[in-house]
Amino acid sequence: MDNSLHTFDMPAETDIAWCPGCGNHMLLKAVKTALQNLGIARNRLVMVSGIGQAAKAPQYLDVNMFNGLHGRSLPAAFGIKMANRDLVVVVESGDGDMYGEGGNHLIHAIRRNFDVTVIVHNNMVYGLTKGQASPTSHRNMKTPVQTGGVILEPFNPLAFAIALDAPFVARTWAGDVRQAAAIISEAIAFRGFALVDVFQPCVVFNKLNTWQWFREHTTKLPDDYDPSDKINAFRFALQDDAFPLGVFYRNDSKALYEDLAGLDNKPLYQHNPPDETKVSRMIEAFR
Repeated sequence: MDNSLHTFDMPAETDIAWCPGCGNHMLLKAVKTALQNLGIARNRLVMVSGIGQAAKAPQYLDVNMFNGLHGRSLPAAFGIKMANRDLVVVVESGDGDMYGEGGNHLIHAIRRNFDVTVIVHNNMVYGLTKGQASPTSHRNMKTPVQTGGVILEPFNPLAFAIALDAPFVARTWAGDVRQAAAIISEAIAFRGFALVDVFQPCVVFNKLNTWQWFREHTTKLPDDYDPSDKINAFRFALQDDAFPLGVFYRNDSKALYEDLAGLDNKPLYQHNPPDETKVSRMIEAFR
């Protein structure tokens, strides 16, 4: 079978547990398009996710996948990449899972700069646990928990990532599948840690950031924009009157953790084969 022609589609009867009109549907289409464009063989691709509506996305793709604990997708992805750096590892999860519960892991994944792509479904609300505010919810947004409105400034994942020198930082939105697929393709092909923040509406629990709201409050980065200019990238990341979309920052010269750790392209299980007699004794001891 020619893996490059694979559509990554699950059977038509697959039950997709997302609400009609949810931005996850369009983002799923963009991810599939990106994977098809890149022609990645299925036996080299691993999708990793945490917990949440967005984290269900890899279950709706015909790929190898690992579904971890809430906020803990990055440690699993790190282990998978360290065990076999020839694998293409893509993490896909939501703003609550990645920026809330998983925020500490995100910090150190960026610091390490291992070669994974992180796609975050950013709908600015917790969609699985019935609509409380997430780290990216806008101030004054009312929820079933924050009945008087959110009082905190929203977390800015792009400014955060650029400040930590993440070597690839981008934002797109689910309403433009062509742009989203192109940016996700570029992120997966990039050699290093790549963060793609994706705006997408939650049509049930977020009545503020709707499809129309995103159309009216986003704009593309200028045609002459230079993604190698870190200071300018940070300035655009702080812009919130019209949220820019595109590749904000790209640094192709940053060293990979895998190289710094001295790993070659041979999977770890092929290094230092275990003593079969010792393994047998260990098995006997636990019977």
